[in-house]
Amino acid sequence: MIAYANAKINIGLNITAKRGDGYHLLQTVLYPFPLYDIIELRDATDGRTSLRITGMDLPVDENNLCLKAFRLLRDRFDLPDVQIHLHKQIPFGAGLGGGSADGAFVLKMLNDKFQLQLSWTELEVEAAKLGADCPFFIQNVPMYAEGIGTTLSPLALDLSNRFLVLVKPAVHVSTAEAYRGIVPQPAPAPLRDLVQLPIQDWKYYIKNDFEDGIFDQYPEIRAVKLALYEKGALYAAMSGSGSAVYGVFTKRVDLSSLAGLGQVYYPVVL
Repeated sequence: MIAYANAKINIGLNITAKRGDGYHLLQTVLYPFPLYDIIELRDATDGRTSLRITGMDLPVDENNLCLKAFRLLRDRFDLPDVQIHLHKQIPFGAGLGGGSADGAFVLKMLNDKFQLQLSWTELEVEAAKLGADCPFFIQNVPMYAEGIGTTLSPLALDLSNRFLVLVKPAVHVSTAEAYRGIVPQPAPAPLRDLVQLPIQDWKYYIKNDFEDGIFDQYPEIRAVKLALYEKGALYAAMSGSGSAVYGVFTKRVDLSSLAGLGQVYYPVVL
C-alpha cells in the first residue's frame, strides 16, 4: 500500500493567548500544498515493526510520528507488525507539517489496510495525540484551525486557479525558538472572514505572527518573502513557524533566479 502525504501551508497565523499549561491558542487557515512524502506500508516479514527512511538523512527513533501512529492503533486493535518505508521530500524545520502529515497518513493507511472502520472524527482524535497539526491531514481539505490548532472547521477556500510555490532557505527554525519571540494578543479581525477577501488584499490584513521575530533573527527568510513579491506574487508569507515561504501567483512563474535564496519547490502533479 502506497500513499502520498502532502505538505500544508498556513494562510495567516494569529497567536491570541497562552494557557496555563504552556500551550498557545491560535487562529490559522491550513491549506494543502502538493509537495509529497511517499509512504509504503507492507506486512512485516521478520516478525517486527520497522521503519526505513530514504530521501533525507533523518534518524529512525521511537519519536518518529509514523511509528507513534502505528503504536497508537496497535495498542487499541492488536495490529500485526508492519514495515514502513518513508521517502522524505518535504523539508523539515520548514513549517510545512511534513512529519505531521506522515503520522496522519499512516493512521489512515492502517485504517484502510486492516479495515478498522474508524470515522474521520475518530481518526482526528487519534491524530491529535500525535501533534497539533496532525488532525488537519485526516480530511486534508482547507480548514480553519483554532484552540491549540486541533479544533478544525471546513473552510470554503479554493486556490486551484492560482499558482502556489514554496522557497525553503537553508535555515531550520524550531517551533520552541519561534514561540520565544511571541507576545500573544487578540486577533484584530476574524481570520476566517479575512481569507474571503480578494487575494491581492491579503497582504494588508493577513499576517503570520511568527514573522516579525523570525525575520529579525533570520533576515534571509524576509529576503525570500520580498523576492516573491518582486516576482509578482499576489500574496507571500512564511508558513507556520518557518522557515519556508510561499507565494500565490496568478500563473506559473519561473523562480530559478531565486535559487541563491533557497530551494524552490514547485507544485507536484500526481
